[in-house]
Amino acid sequence: MKKITSAVMVLILALGLGAIGCSRGFVGGAAVGAAGTGAAYEYQKHKQMKRLEDDFESGRISKDEYLKRKKQISQGSLIY
Repeated sequence: MKKITSAVMVLILALGLGAIGCSRGFVGGAAVGAAGTGAAYEYQKHKQMKRLEDDFESGRISKDEYLKRKKQISQGSLIY
């Protein structure tokens, strides 16, 4: 998951750098788009973490499962 995230970020940066000579407006739009994509990705991770915490607190999953899934979520996130 982390490799995919890194590859996507490299691709976004490469496209942004390639567009610098085209238009300043495009570069600004690309930066806003990249920031929006990153925010949406982190929001999805936040929702997953909240759902995981709810499952653990209600007893639907064990502590071992909780810790395993929490580690998986945090590996692909900048916040968690």
